[in-house]
Amino acid sequence: MPVFGQVIATLDLASAIVFAITGALVASRKEMDVIGFIWLATVTGVGGGTLRDLLLGAPVFWVVDPLPVALCIAVAVVVHFTAHLVASRYRALLWFDAFGMALIAVVGAAKATDLGAGPLIAVVMGVITASFGGIVRDILGGEPSVILRREIYVTAAAIAAIAFLLAELAGAGRMPASVVGILAGFALRGAAIAFGWSMPVYRARPGRDPKDL
Repeated sequence: MPVFGQVIATLDLASAIVFAITGALVASRKEMDVIGFIWLATVTGVGGGTLRDLLLGAPVFWVVDPLPVALCIAVAVVVHFTAHLVASRYRALLWFDAFGMALIAVVGAAKATDLGAGPLIAVVMGVITASFGGIVRDILGGEPSVILRREIYVTAAAIAAIAFLLAELAGAGRMPASVVGILAGFALRGAAIAFGWSMPVYRARPGRDPKDL
């Protein structure tokens, strides 16, 4: 396997594990049984990468190699028996999700470029990969959707993908560029969590009187 393929496979695996932890933490907050933990962890762990591969017309990564699914199941079982040791499962969920988001946004963008997609599509693939697993997790777990919260999330995923692409364009290798993208996305999302940052929102305003048109 070429070096870039090894990097993508490694990051895909790492992002599946991190997102699986967030799915299992949601299951713990909902007091599910171990099967519920496994279901949420696995769907969250591989959901974004699955949609990415389907949209890009690539073999679905966990079908080619079932190791990510096996690790998601293992993570679910471990969290099922250890979640009570975490002081604040919601806080842990936010931070694991922030890191997983940045990680998988870079993976999505990198895989898209490797398959010949242009920069815009690569960024879109990064955002879709980063958000879809969390969307499914929140729907199944009855949590507010990650894309409907006022906190910065999708923007941070886009920044991660853009920073990665710019670093590669500047001549950085695949791994250094990946680190740049992950740090950029995680820093923005982390700051949003720590300081309550959010994007400006639409404010309802009185409509214009037809006579003024």
